[in-house]
Amino acid sequence: MSRISKDQVKHVAHLARLAVTEEEAEMLTEQLDKIIGFAEELNELDTDYVEPTTHVLELKNVLREDEVRNSVSVDEAMKNAPAQKDGQFKVPNILE
Repeated sequence: MSRISKDQVKHVAHLARLAVTEEEAEMLTEQLDKIIGFAEELNELDTDYVEPTTHVLELKNVLREDEVRNSVSVDEAMKNAPAQKDGQFKVPNILE
């Protein structure tokens, strides 16, 4: 028994604005049926003693601590600016 029909595959392809031929729809139906079958096999596994995880790798914060430091002054930042106006960098317009 197929877990997904060719009509369902065509419907999803239409929603995704994908053009699929009859042969492609048939092939995708078979492939998706196998994928769904494999997912159903995974549901049969005993996971009672498996700790839930949100990520397969242990994550840790690799960023430095925030600390207040002296910053570049406006005059220093504007020293190398090719164009400036009122203490700000002047750049070409990108919107018309």
